[in-house]
Amino acid sequence: MEVGYDTGLRETFAGDWQGLTHEEIVARFGDQYTAWKRGEPVRRGGGELETEVADRAAPVVLHHAEKLPDNGTLVVVSHGGTIRTTIGRLLGLESRHWEGLGGLSNCCWSVLGEGARGWRLLEHNAGTLPEPVLGDDD
Repeated sequence: MEVGYDTGLRETFAGDWQGLTHEEIVARFGDQYTAWKRGEPVRRGGGELETEVADRAAPVVLHHAEKLPDNGTLVVVSHGGTIRTTIGRLLGLESRHWEGLGGLSNCCWSVLGEGARGWRLLEHNAGTLPEPVLGDDD
C-alpha cells in the first residue's frame, strides 16, 4: 500500500493553548474557552478557526478520493478535531453543527461513503470493523 503525508491533515493549531491542560486553558482563557464551547467561531489562543482547518483538510481528502478505483478504499489518518471538521465539511453541514458529530476516541475511526446525493456518514467513532447497513436507501 502506498502511504503519503500531507500537512493539510495536521491537527488544529491552537496558538497559546498549545501544550496546556484543560484546567490551564480555562484558567487563562476562560472567556475565549466559553465562547468556543458555545459554538462561536473562536481563534483558540490566536490559532486557527475550525472552518480554516476544514478549508485545508477536506480538499486533501477529496483529491485522493477522486483517484480511487471503483470500490477502492482511502484511509485518512489525522487528529480528532481535523477529522471531525473534515467530515462536517464533506457532509455539507454548517460549521455550527460539526460539534454534534462528537469526538473521536483514540484508535477509532469513521467511515464515509458516497451516496446518490453526496457523502454519507456510515459509522462514527467505530472500534470494530464496519458491517453492511441493511436498508433500502443505498
